[in-house]
This record gives sequence, C-alpha cells and structure tokens, in this order.
Amino acid sequence: MSTILPYKNILPRIDKTAFIASTATIIGDVEIGSNSSIWFGTVIRGDVNDVKIGKNTNIQDNAVIHVSTDGQGCYIGDNVTVGHMAMLHACTIEASAFIGLQACVMDDAVVESGAMVAAGALVTPGKRVPTGQLWGGSPARFIRDIRTKEAEYIVLNSSRYTELAKTYLTAQSNQ
Repeated sequence: MSTILPYKNILPRIDKTAFIASTATIIGDVEIGSNSSIWFGTVIRGDVNDVKIGKNTNIQDNAVIHVSTDGQGCYIGDNVTVGHMAMLHACTIEASAFIGLQACVMDDAVVESGAMVAAGALVTPGKRVPTGQLWGGSPARFIRDIRTKEAEYIVLNSSRYTELAKTYLTAQSNQ
C-alpha cells in the first residue's frame, strides 16, 4: 500500500481516478488530478509549500518532487510526462511538457507547454525552457527545435501512461 501522509494536518488530495503505485510516498499539501499516475518509488513531498499535479500526467518510477520554503511550490500541468528518476524542485512544468529520465529541474525554473528536457539534463534555477524547444546538458541549454514526431510523441506518451495506469487500477480492484 502506498504511503499517503498528512503534514501539519494537511492530507494529500488525490482524485479517485488517479493511480498511485504501492511504493509511492505522498506527503502533505499535494493535489493530484484525474487520470494521473504516480509510479513505483516516487516521492512527492508538499511539506513546506504545495505541489499541484494536473490531469493525465504521469510521474514515473523513483521521481522526486519537492518544494521550497522561501520560494514557490512545484506545479505540474495536464498531460505531462516526468521520466524515471527525474527530480523537480520548486519549479513549474506547464501542460504537455516532457521531462526526460534523470533530468533535474530546479527552483523557479519553467518548462513551457510543448517543451522537452532531455534525459540527464540539469535545468538550473530561474531558467525558462520555451515552447517547442529541446534543452539538454548540464547545465541545460537550447539544443534545437522539437521535431514534429517528438511533439506527437509527447501527446502519445501521456495517453499511453493514462491507459497503462487504468490497467493497474483494474488489477488492484480485482484483488
């Protein structure tokens, strides 16, 4: 069973259609939208600020999402993919963005709608990844404009994870 804990009497608010994996940990002021999925080993900690995750968003295995005491919370829009082992800290990920495996997006950074952060990239504090761009490296920088197939993949991957999560929810309800 997943670990869902209050912090200072604030309990996470999770839509009933969201899939929360059995080893995920969700703490405090966290809101998770409809049909989103939080996969195995993920930690989402809304203790010193809030975390908001939109609908149809997937936070893949072993990702870490946290917030800043003196800055902002962590805000993730609809139809977002956050890859395995990614770390998001006090940043904003707009709708239909893609965060690659082991990427790190730091405080006050913004990844705009339809942008991609490559696997292993480090988006440093305050950076903005514009719509339609692929950023990679450490520190992350503009690589090139996103190709049509990549833009299509962002949408496809989000919908695939929404469907995959539904199969897990069905299996849980049949146990």
